[in-house]
Amino acid sequence: MNYDFDTITFNHSIEIQIRFADLDALNHVNNGFQCHYFDVGRVNYFQDALKRNINLAEIDLVLVHTEFDFLAPIEGNDEILVQSKTISFGKKSVKMFQRIIDKHSGKVKTTCYSVLSAMDTNTKQSKVVPLEYRQAFSKIDDIE
Repeated sequence: MNYDFDTITFNHSIEIQIRFADLDALNHVNNGFQCHYFDVGRVNYFQDALKRNINLAEIDLVLVHTEFDFLAPIEGNDEILVQSKTISFGKKSVKMFQRIIDKHSGKVKTTCYSVLSAMDTNTKQSKVVPLEYRQAFSKIDDIE
């Protein structure tokens, strides 16, 4: 991934609790669990933006593409944040950047670029991104 995450302003973050089960034999958070941390960050971002709880059975944004760069290990005693930002909208998609950082030093541990597609949960077909999402996400991230 060749994105300059250092120049991006993130207006949303959530602290992640590292659990013993997330760790490998070297006391590092397994890469698969880091993917889960980004999921937690996205759902929290949606809930904060929309100002309501999200029923995951009815959510109509699905992850269709994701890229990760694992830059530094996350260890069991680290305190970390997942930061999330919507960067653009397509007609039927939302693009996001996220990163995991050390809470105290700000050191970037992992970065994530993802594309989400709006989906009609009844027909399982893509649909236009709801205006409610565009307005709410734009309010957090100042997107035009």
